[in-house]
Amino acid sequence: MSYMGIGACVLGYADPYVDRAVKEAVSSGSMSTLNCPEEIDLAELLLRLNSWAEMVRYARTGGEAMAIAVRIARAFTGKDGVAFCGYHGWCDWYLSANLASDRNLDGHLLPGLQPKGVPRGLIGTAIPFHYNRIEELENIVANNKNIGTIVMEPIRHEEPKDGFLEKVRKIADEIGAVLIFDEITSGWRMNVGGVHSLFKVYPDIVVYGKAMSNGFPMAAVVGRGEVMDVAQESFISSTYWTERIGPVASIATINKMIRENVPKHLCRIGTLVTKGWRKLADAHALEIETMGIPPLATFAFKHEDAQAMHTLFTQEMLMRGFLASKSLYASYAHTEVHVRKYLENVDQVFKIIGDAMEKGTVRKLLRGPIAHTGFQRLA
Repeated sequence: MSYMGIGACVLGYADPYVDRAVKEAVSSGSMSTLNCPEEIDLAELLLRLNSWAEMVRYARTGGEAMAIAVRIARAFTGKDGVAFCGYHGWCDWYLSANLASDRNLDGHLLPGLQPKGVPRGLIGTAIPFHYNRIEELENIVANNKNIGTIVMEPIRHEEPKDGFLEKVRKIADEIGAVLIFDEITSGWRMNVGGVHSLFKVYPDIVVYGKAMSNGFPMAAVVGRGEVMDVAQESFISSTYWTERIGPVASIATINKMIRENVPKHLCRIGTLVTKGWRKLADAHALEIETMGIPPLATFAFKHEDAQAMHTLFTQEMLMRGFLASKSLYASYAHTEVHVRKYLENVDQVFKIIGDAMEKGTVRKLLRGPIAHTGFQRLA
């Protein structure tokens, strides 16, 4: 009851339908010098689901796909500057935001993400803005004429407000920037495809990964033909982009999503869990905040010692047989029976945490160190 393969296994672990298709591909040969025919089938499927787009390129990981998308955008506009919102991976274009003229400040914008090894010549090429704060993006483009790319997740922890996405689209049009929607996490959960289509705001490029192939490495860069065609003028290549497993897994996963209306199930499971968290928190006098779209439900203790409380929650749930964290990535394999058993144990654990808060003994109950936050790593 946690991240389900870091968000990849949207159908559940080892889905038999997807695995059977992959095994057949492996048995008949999964690698060739030439492109596999499934690339065409998958491209046609992706373009049916993204009717505003005309071209597709593939990768095998989200960070790699985002690097491709940004390369294409920079090639199209001839501008190096990127304004971004949210988390977009490990590549130099993104981590350069954490470079500062004073090296002692390196890492201050995105805590836990150190830019060691990122060329210092990239300082100032990636500038962050916050979700739902359109004035920040307005200030960036007003003060930097080199912005040719805007990158963001269309949704994560909160809904867009006051026409935020429409305003971002308008700014991109006004300055001639390529708008990239990173749907590596948000895609395939609220609907089959990208959540941007629910808001009826369309990017120039959308990037998919994670859930599109149910745990097998695959990612796709989908975009307008005029923008995507510029990739022909840049060198973007990889040996393993011709293997069949990723495309085959994606086709099987997407077809099952369509056939079984998987997003509807994900939303129902996520909503049940979120309501359960709130009800049980109230019952045990714990103040929590819930956030995220239903299939990516998250809760947070509203207390100065929240991280210790979260650590205790994970510890106690694990002792009861549940791998659990403060987030639940809903999958098609989750049933209402699973949710009921999970919430029965959350009830017990929230009681332990509530009692410990009253007595001031949360840290004493921990059997190990307090978990690190975000992307901080153990020394």
